[in-house]
Amino acid sequence: MTTMRHGAQAPARWQLFACGLALLASCLLAASAGAFVSNLPPLFSATLTLDPDAKLPAPTSFSYRGIHTTVMPGVETPLRTRLEARVPAELGDVLTFYRSELGKLGWQERPEGAETAADHVQLAFASPLGPAALELARKDGGTAIHLVQKNADAAARANVLPEPGRAKLVFSNISGTDAVLTIDARTVTRAAGTHAVSLDLAPGKYSYELRVPERSATTKTLTVAAGDAWEVTVGRDGEAWPPLQLY
Repeated sequence: MTTMRHGAQAPARWQLFACGLALLASCLLAASAGAFVSNLPPLFSATLTLDPDAKLPAPTSFSYRGIHTTVMPGVETPLRTRLEARVPAELGDVLTFYRSELGKLGWQERPEGAETAADHVQLAFASPLGPAALELARKDGGTAIHLVQKNADAAARANVLPEPGRAKLVFSNISGTDAVLTIDARTVTRAAGTHAVSLDLAPGKYSYELRVPERSATTKTLTVAAGDAWEVTVGRDGEAWPPLQLY
């Protein structure tokens, strides 16, 4: 055994042996630490906090958020409220947040139309006000949120509530001349200044045409689902507006 004193030199073979031991120990330590770290479970879950000021449930943390409502003259309560948001969180965490918060509000998850995948979720709900739907999708490293709640009582007071299993289309003409709508083998004319008219439709995809004097006909496509109410309008200048979902 060799005893080393301050300032003494260890034999070359012992120096090499000691360096080898040190190198081996450091490699084993690095390998052990790497294996340990890579298998560590998350120390903290991505908890999302409810924003108490949002009109529909939404996390306080977001990169974008907007609320859109659809109203009808004479009916103060929105027929339809839509939340669009993007949050910097994993889809699974956002889904857990919404199932918890919507459940607290009495929303009941419905089995019809449910889709659950790693990068996309679509769920239907029965809310205290009416039908509702939640759609989540992975986007730009976060999760995009599309949440819609319908108000059946408001739609009934506005006379746009569809019959069960059917859809409703409202045709409005606010121009200064006649306007003609052709859809589903039906032709409807609305004179200037007259009230809107509604049509019942089966769920499906429809091509429709709007015509006003001295303008080229406008042809568009509209897809309606059971329980939806849509509006097509001819504006004041005779231009066909894009379809608007009312309910």
